[in-house]
Amino acid sequence: MGFIKNIFNKDFEKLTLADYKKIWTPFCFLDESGTLSVQSQPYFTVGMIKCSQPYFLQQKIRYIREKNKFWWELKFNNLNQIKIKTVLEVLEAFFQTHSIGFSSYTIDKRSQYFITEFNSDPFIAYEQITKHLLEGNLRRNEILIVLADNVVTPKRNAFEVNIKNHLNNKFRRLAIGGVCRLDSKTNDLLQMTDLMIGSINYELLLKETIISQPSKHKKQFIDSLKNNLGVSDLTNDFRNYNFNIHFHQKDEKITTK
Repeated sequence: MGFIKNIFNKDFEKLTLADYKKIWTPFCFLDESGTLSVQSQPYFTVGMIKCSQPYFLQQKIRYIREKNKFWWELKFNNLNQIKIKTVLEVLEAFFQTHSIGFSSYTIDKRSQYFITEFNSDPFIAYEQITKHLLEGNLRRNEILIVLADNVVTPKRNAFEVNIKNHLNNKFRRLAIGGVCRLDSKTNDLLQMTDLMIGSINYELLLKETIISQPSKHKKQFIDSLKNNLGVSDLTNDFRNYNFNIHFHQKDEKITTK
């Protein structure tokens, strides 16, 4: 998972296209939360869902949508009384799906590290943190396919090109098959990522009392997420076989560890 020491890219037998049965091509569904002002959103989180066969979860979500006649976007900030029941069903479907994982990295935009290393620019942070998330999630027999939410970035930011070139050059092989940004409205797994990272940022805002009157329905979703993970809060590092939630500590350098 993300931000653990990557032991999967040490020297190993060279795979060729003829070894296609040994090569896995997982999809990484990537999103961020916290590009707004520091005052309203002091925390910046990049998260991703990784799975080899998106079909299984997407089919479950499609069934839930059709059963409930639910055609809204699955978005944390839009949770309300009408949507929460269906969204909780989707969350349960996520935890019932095999071979799927989630990783995230959160940093305080008020920290000196964010100011000096990223020039207080969330778009620079988005690209750099994405690189490290992918590095930490790449196994030696994998070629990752990255689908990212279409965050509006400055024209100077060639996000897709930079991510692919960086990982392929770093590992001296085809590590990233491609990077494409999509409107999250078109993809349920991108929307699932939004629900996860939205929960993390919201809990941090609650802990700091930046939000004084929490949303009942957002809290309901967060409580269900924590119950499934077996944790009491989302504001500390957490890791199990499928989840890796990491918070940037004071003076910590971002490294794949």
